Amino acid sequence: MDSSTTPVVLAVFAANKGPGDPERASLMSQAGTYLAKRGARLICLAENGIIPIPLITAARAAGGQVQIVGDASSVLPPALSGVTIEILPTQAERFARIAELAQGLVALPGSLASASGLFGTWAAARASARPIPVVMLNRHKAFEVMRGYAADVLSPGLPGHERAIQFADTVEDLWSRISRLVLESR
Repeated sequence: MDSSTTPVVLAVFAANKGPGDPERASLMSQAGTYLAKRGARLICLAENGIIPIPLITAARAAGGQVQIVGDASSVLPPALSGVTIEILPTQAERFARIAELAQGLVALPGSLASASGLFGTWAAARASARPIPVVMLNRHKAFEVMRGYAADVLSPGLPGHERAIQFADTVEDLWSRISRLVLESR
């Protein structure tokens, strides 16, 4: 199979707990459906009982494949029966495993937990000399601080930072960016 037809494997970081739950759940559903319909295989982190259920159920309903990497507290609800879950004891092991599986990292507006998961996975990938592109959905300027950080702090020390971390305004733009970055890195 050539690289243009091989499914893109994306780790998607999202949380369904916290302020803005209804809108966040809708956004997760939209992203899950859109990415799955384009053939992406999704990897999700589940820790401390937080599982991005709307993202996973939407992706599966659209025919997508989803794998969860979680901690011992990760108990799947009946709606997620049949989803592969890999339980790893330490957070460092979970981040390293996701970094090993994923070809790209996607961040949806969420919680501090999802942002921490994204950063931990990105750092694990870089530590293993495997740079993975990141695209953040900047809906309602959710990642505006990160955009400023990337420009001010990362740019001097990370050559090609503009290719390593990008920001999208819509789910469609997010897919366009991350799929292009992954295909270019193959």
